[in-house]
Amino acid sequence: MKKILLVEDEMRMRMIVRDYLENEGYEVIEAKDGMEAINAFQNNEVDLILLDLMIPFLDGFGVCREVRSKSDIPIIIITAKEEDEDKIRGFDLGADEYVTKPFSPKVLVARVKSLLKRVEGSIGSKDSILRAGVIEINKMSYEVMVDNQIIILSPKEYELLLFLIKNKNKVMTREIILDNVWGYDYFGDLRTVDTHIKKLRNKLGEGSKYIKTIIRAGYMFEVK
Repeated sequence: MKKILLVEDEMRMRMIVRDYLENEGYEVIEAKDGMEAINAFQNNEVDLILLDLMIPFLDGFGVCREVRSKSDIPIIIITAKEEDEDKIRGFDLGADEYVTKPFSPKVLVARVKSLLKRVEGSIGSKDSILRAGVIEINKMSYEVMVDNQIIILSPKEYELLLFLIKNKNKVMTREIILDNVWGYDYFGDLRTVDTHIKKLRNKLGEGSKYIKTIIRAGYMFEVK
């Protein structure tokens, strides 16, 4: 049974989301503030975090930063704000997706299922070793190496790199990347792609040279 950490200070919202998740067969651990969230994360093996940004004591950004310093667990941010800066900041800290309040609990659960399915699918694929230049990916162990050095990617960064490599030497528009990495039901800003590409390049080091920006089009993974 997959275990979800739900971090939300509004009790009614927490109860509604918990009920929907439990009806889908997930085990739910609840936290109503940032400090409870960190404690719950440290004392439980959770598979995904639903994280409200506006929580007491330690806000969602702080929780996301702390979690990412120790784990690559999938994180979906829940925010009542529409500001792009908050969303971009969340992605910069390592969040994988976000939903904006008010939202349908059914849609939120669908996003949880979709993200977990994509992560599991990418890890469990056959033909486990994928090589492209100085980059090597072990799809069975979810391990990425650049020049024989292991690098740590978030689930979404991993999916993005895997998609680009599988489509190497082809121009991928931001729309195509969003559809294939985030899913067809994702309604996020196209800048989400740019933010993740920037983070991915920073982590890849020497391997970043393969990700080419195609002006007014998108990106291409090119290995000569």
